[in-house]
This record gives sequence, structure tokens and C-alpha cells, in this order.
Amino acid sequence: MTALGYLAAALLMVAGLAGTIIPAIPGLPLLFGGLLLASWLDNFQHLGAISLSILAVLAALGLLVDFVAGLLGAKATGASRQALWGAFIGGLAGMFLGLAGVILGPMIGAVIGEFLARKDAFQAGKVGIGTLLGFIVGAVAKVACAFAMLATAALALVF
Repeated sequence: MTALGYLAAALLMVAGLAGTIIPAIPGLPLLFGGLLLASWLDNFQHLGAISLSILAVLAALGLLVDFVAGLLGAKATGASRQALWGAFIGGLAGMFLGLAGVILGPMIGAVIGEFLARKDAFQAGKVGIGTLLGFIVGAVAKVACAFAMLATAALALVF
């Protein structure tokens, strides 16, 4: 039975790592869940309260940066309030349209929102590019948090 538990933990961790690259999968929560399950199966011998707290903070930080980065990218290019709402709504709508929707939804929403607010195609394009760059920064930060989580777990196993 324990072997099945460790297999489930490993599958959660692999799904979590895949989710750091595939935007539609909640990567960091799955990775944390896999590490938490493995720790529980080990009776918290290697990953204790301090290690799990660090892992939880890293997962939350990665989720926060991933969520906010696109909005900050738009804001850095002088986006209007309508563009920020457009990016948010585009991100929500994009979740139901597959991988392309998750990546392009916030950008398209920001462009539409900015164009409706200012009627300036150049500024709308600039805001769209800023939103996309913010999304990329968020994705890189999410991957970095995942590797930091794995490094934290590996160090806890060693020490």
C-alpha cells in the first residue's frame, strides 16, 4: 500500500512539473501536494514543518507572481483600467479555450480593453505586448519556484 502512495506522490509531482510549463494545469499546487503526500507517507521524517512551510510559501509565491505578472506587464506599458480588466477577463475566458487561449487570452483582452478606452491601435498593441511579456516573466518565475521547491525537498532529504 505504501508503494502505491509513493507512486501517487510521484505522479502528482510529475504532473506539477508539467503544470509549470502547461498553463492550464495547476503545477505548483500539484507539486506541493505530491511532496506533502510523500512527507506524510514518510511520517514527516525528512520533510518536517519547516521544510513544508518553505514549500508552501514558494508555491504561494509562484502562484501570486504568475497571476500578477501579466497585469504588471500591461500596467508598465501605461495600460488603462479597461485594459487591465480586459487582460483579467481574457485570462478567465482563455482558460476554457485550451493552451492557446490561456496564453493569448490575457493579451487579446488587454488589447481590446485598451483600444476601447483610448481608440489608439499603437497603444493597444504596446499594452498587448507588455501583457504577453508579463505572462512570460510569470511563467519563468513559476518554473523557478518549482525548482526551488525541488531543491528545498532534496536538501531536506540530505540533511
